[in-house]
Amino acid sequence: MYQPIREALLAERRKIVILYGARQVGKTTLVQEILKDLPFKVLAIDGDLLNYREVLSSQNLAKLEELVGGYELLFIDEAQNIPNIGVNLKILYDHFPNLRIIATGSSSFELANQVMEPLTGRKVTFRLYPISIGELSRRHTVFELRAQLESYLLYGMYPEVLILEGGQSKIRHLQELASSYLFKDVLQLSGIKHADKLHKLLKLLALQVGSLVSFHELGKTLGMSHETVTNYIDLLEKGFILFRLGGFSRNLRKEVTKMNKIYFYDTGIRNALADNFNPLDYRADAGPLWENFLIAERRKKMEYEGRYGSFYFWRTYSGAELDWVEEYNGGLHGY
Repeated sequence: MYQPIREALLAERRKIVILYGARQVGKTTLVQEILKDLPFKVLAIDGDLLNYREVLSSQNLAKLEELVGGYELLFIDEAQNIPNIGVNLKILYDHFPNLRIIATGSSSFELANQVMEPLTGRKVTFRLYPISIGELSRRHTVFELRAQLESYLLYGMYPEVLILEGGQSKIRHLQELASSYLFKDVLQLSGIKHADKLHKLLKLLALQVGSLVSFHELGKTLGMSHETVTNYIDLLEKGFILFRLGGFSRNLRKEVTKMNKIYFYDTGIRNALADNFNPLDYRADAGPLWENFLIAERRKKMEYEGRYGSFYFWRTYSGAELDWVEEYNGGLHGY
């Protein structure tokens, strides 16, 4: 991810670079590392700070010029917190032709809505996920990775979790993330008033990883409508917490297509929500946990390699099944 973002910032035909990703996956650290290597005078702004929010939401050219004048690159961290950021980025892009811009966002449902129309043709987007096995393989041997594999399955691969020593320290950090911090943007920016129901939904989804999930049944269990469950899951997808797979079909009479499977981008977060950090040999869900881990890794690998397509599971009513089907470049690939 380092090199593609660096190249986008150096490109002769400049684009606004947008980097999405859940909180604490390392967006800020990655951008800071990239900027160290670039020959630009940089203004770095925290979107949580009120004084910057006021200027960057003002749509006032004079105020914007006073802010960015003399700088060659503008870095806006947590840009989803700035009202009207899309329009103001367009003003900056159009009126300051020598200014390069990179912005990060930990929730795509707010930032994407703001930048989609104003920045048409002016932006390039990237997504950052918890650290992948592919990234770790650049620094560790196969033997070292195998030795840590159970730890990756149990505690996931958020950067801070990988650094922490000891299972209890990792568990405490994951429980803190899973209890509120990770979902802060989902709750704040979506207007969801019942945080308790969101957390109950997340726990149910964590316990059903790898299984067919009925949104209707989830709604009945939680006392919510099917539409509300669908909306919550959509928001959690846009907050980079989880993703869903639909059923692939060429024969609607024989194949299961109406239900979804849900997976988490990080198995540590999934285990925190399920309240289960037991070793693999003492788990009834070791199979689904492996499935979640492998599918999340495959999805990260595909995206980081620029192989964009559609992803499904495949299952027939007679019981035949493939956990993962990729459709890209006119071909189908099943695993």
